[in-house]
Amino acid sequence: MNQLYLTTAMVGGIILVLGLFSSYIKRRTWISEPMLALAAGIALGPAWLDVLDPRAWGETTVLLEEVARFTLAIGLMGVALRLPPGYVVAHRRTQGVLLGLLMPLMWLVCALLIYVLLDTPWLVALLVAAAITPTDPIVATSIVTGRVAEQYLPARMRHALSAESGFNDGLGQLFVMLAVLLVLHGDGAWGTWFGRTLLLEVVLGALLGGLFGWAAARLLHWAERLELIERTSFLAYTLALALLTLGVARLLQMDGIIAVFAAGAVFSALASGQERAAEESVQESVSQFFTLPIFAFMGLMLPWDAWAALGWPLVAATLAVLLLRRLPTILLLRPLLGGRWHVREVVFMGWFGPIGISALMYAMVVLHHTGLEQVWHIVSFVVVGSIVAHGMTATPFSKLYGRRAHHTKPPHHRRSPGAGKPPEDG
Repeated sequence: MNQLYLTTAMVGGIILVLGLFSSYIKRRTWISEPMLALAAGIALGPAWLDVLDPRAWGETTVLLEEVARFTLAIGLMGVALRLPPGYVVAHRRTQGVLLGLLMPLMWLVCALLIYVLLDTPWLVALLVAAAITPTDPIVATSIVTGRVAEQYLPARMRHALSAESGFNDGLGQLFVMLAVLLVLHGDGAWGTWFGRTLLLEVVLGALLGGLFGWAAARLLHWAERLELIERTSFLAYTLALALLTLGVARLLQMDGIIAVFAAGAVFSALASGQERAAEESVQESVSQFFTLPIFAFMGLMLPWDAWAALGWPLVAATLAVLLLRRLPTILLLRPLLGGRWHVREVVFMGWFGPIGISALMYAMVVLHHTGLEQVWHIVSFVVVGSIVAHGMTATPFSKLYGRRAHHTKPPHHRRSPGAGKPPEDG
C-alpha cells in the first residue's frame, strides 16, 4: 500500500513542479519535461534512492505496456485535435512519402545498424528496429508545441511532424507483428500478417476509429443545437472518445492506437471552430498531465545491469540509430515530398524524429510474444538516448532554425483555430 501512495505522490509532485516551471524550462534551458520526469523516476527507483521498487508491483512488463498504450491514446487525441481541418487530405503527398517510403526505410536502416554494431541475429535486429521505427507523438509534442515552437518553427513543419507521429505509431504495428511472426513462424508468417495484422488490426481499426470520430462529432453538433452540453464538457468529451475508441478496438483485437488517432482526426475535421478553440486551450495541459508520468515509470524500470553487459557497442548502436535512422533517408526523399520543402526544413524534420513511449509499448509487445528480453534491453537504452538527445536540442535547434530562416512570431502569438492552414501539396 505504501508503494501505491509513494507512486501517487511521485506522479503528483512531478506534474506540479513541471507545471510551475514549464515555460521557463522550454524558453531558458536545454532540458525537456520528459527528461526531468525520466530523471525523477531514476532518482526514486532501485538505481539510486530505492524509494520505489517496481519489482514489488507484480507483472511490470504488462503494466508498462498498458500504461504506455493508455498514454499514447490520450496523447494522440491531442495531436489529432491540433491539426488544422482537412490537413491530412490536403497534405496526402507529404504524409504518403513519410509513411509509405520513409518509415519502411527507417526500419531497414535501424535493423542493419543493430545487426552490425550489436552482432544480433537478423530477426532480433528486425524486432528491435520495428519497435524504434515510429516517431513518438509524446516526445514530439514537447518539441512542436509551446511558445518556443510557435515563435520559431513554421506551422507546416510542426503539423507535418505531428501528423506523421500520429499515423506511424499505429502503423508501427505492421512492422512489429511482421517481425514477431517471422520469428515464430518463419516464411509462413505472411498469410497471418496480411489477414490479421494488416486487414483486421490496422485497416479495420482505422475504419472503426473514423466511424467513432464521425459519430462523436455528429452527436456533439446535435447536443449543441439543443443546448444540452456546456463548454466545460468538451474536454471530457474528447477524452472519453479516446478511451471509448481504445477500449472497443482492443476488445475487438484491433490496433487501438491507429483507431484513436483516426477517431481524433475525423472528429477534428468535423468539429466547429468554437469547439476546436475550447479544445486547443486546454488540450496541451491535459496531455501533459497524462503523459509525463510514463517517463517516470520508465525511469523506475530501466535495466541497468543488462546495459552494462552490452557495453560500449550499445552506446555506438544508439548513436548510429539517432544519426542515421532518419536524417539521410528523408534528405534523399525530399524531392518527393511536394510543397517545395527547403533543405533546412527537411534537416530539422530529419533530426527530430524522437523515439519514445511507442517504442516502449512495442518492446513490451515483442517481449510478450517472443520472450526475448534482449529487445527490451536495447530499445530502452535507445529511448533514453533519444529523450536526452532530442530533449537537449529541441529549444536551441528551434531558435537556431527560426533565426536562420527569419521565421519568428511575437512571443505570445497563438494560432486561431483553422487559421494559417498551409497550401495543399503539389
